[in-house]
Amino acid sequence: MYETSDFKKGLKIMVEGKPYVIVDFQHVKPGKGNQFTRTKLRNLLTSQNLESTFKSGEKFEVPNVETKEMSFLYKDDSGYNFMSQETFEQIAMSEDDLGESKYYLTENLKVVILFYNEKAVACDVPKAVNLTVAQTDPGIKGDRVTGATKPAVMETGLSVNVPLHINEGDVLRIDTSEGVYVERVSQK
Repeated sequence: MYETSDFKKGLKIMVEGKPYVIVDFQHVKPGKGNQFTRTKLRNLLTSQNLESTFKSGEKFEVPNVETKEMSFLYKDDSGYNFMSQETFEQIAMSEDDLGESKYYLTENLKVVILFYNEKAVACDVPKAVNLTVAQTDPGIKGDRVTGATKPAVMETGLSVNVPLHINEGDVLRIDTSEGVYVERVSQK
């Protein structure tokens, strides 16, 4: 059983008999009255979002989920394709099932696929991934204001703000929990 004090992004809980993953949450301590937790949840079966408020100390069941480590192979008309390195079993997942995880998938990336009642329902990517910059405006020589950023589109379609010295073809480390630039790994 989980309580509201156990909440963190990515935690899977049962709400009204359905499995959800916590997308975002905020513990609130009002001046008067009891504490509560405001949450944004995503249904693992339907991908629908739910905003809900829970009283402090409320308990939640752990959903009957199974995880398998798999590698991302490719994207095609059937969806995003993954393969188990142990059994060589392959599965396909839709964009809706993947949610924001689709922006971090590169060929052969090892991920954890979440199964609920033997159906693939979610994909957990590593905490940070390396992605190549596909499109960004060039930095202008002399334009080196401290802390200034510009938008860049990564190879997967993810848009992030990066420092002005980043160019197309650079490989960047991206934090997958926030979707933000961490550091430049290498240059073209």
